[in-house]
Amino acid sequence: MFTNRYEAGQRLARSLAAYRGIKALVMAVPRGGVIVAAPVAKALEADLDIVIPRKVGLPGNPELAAAAVAPDGNVIYNTLVMNTFNLRPQDIEHEIRRELAEIKRRTVAYRGQRPEPIIAGRIVIMIDDGLATGFTAEAALQYLRRAQPRRLLLAVPVAPPDTIQRLRELVDEIVCLEQPEPFYAVGQFYASFEQVQDWEVVEILQDYWSASTAKR
Repeated sequence: MFTNRYEAGQRLARSLAAYRGIKALVMAVPRGGVIVAAPVAKALEADLDIVIPRKVGLPGNPELAAAAVAPDGNVIYNTLVMNTFNLRPQDIEHEIRRELAEIKRRTVAYRGQRPEPIIAGRIVIMIDDGLATGFTAEAALQYLRRAQPRRLLLAVPVAPPDTIQRLRELVDEIVCLEQPEPFYAVGQFYASFEQVQDWEVVEILQDYWSASTAKR
């Protein structure tokens, strides 16, 4: 369906062409979302930055999301999972602290000393390489909404229909190129979906920021 993340970003940019030249703020979800977001930000002549939510895995089963944490430490809980496994919020405090530490690590690694972008009053477009349950995306969107953007969009190449429907109430607009069923994993819709490394994220962001500074 998509050749790779960069090609998905190019296609996403065409669907967001109405936002070109208005100094929108593209907020990418690392790691893979940064590769998708870079060509979008370039095509829209937008600012590019990052928002880092983290899934909080079930103790002993890190792939199953018991909660998700936003960059400001706000936690949303997966009530179905929590109730199924008879968990209380304090039962996953260790996992929450670990993911908050990872958010801080990535923030320093990716942004360095660069200040966080101003979100209030701006048109903000959050981009990831795809969504499955959309649980971590929900934490990120709530975080961005609390910063009071003028308009908040979610833009992704692919996601299941039920996830898109659930997230609609959190944003002003959703752009999703493909909503296939059945849906098992984001990677199944990419010919190439290799794991993205920290150095790739840093390189993309630094190149974009350097080019943006040179234009001023």
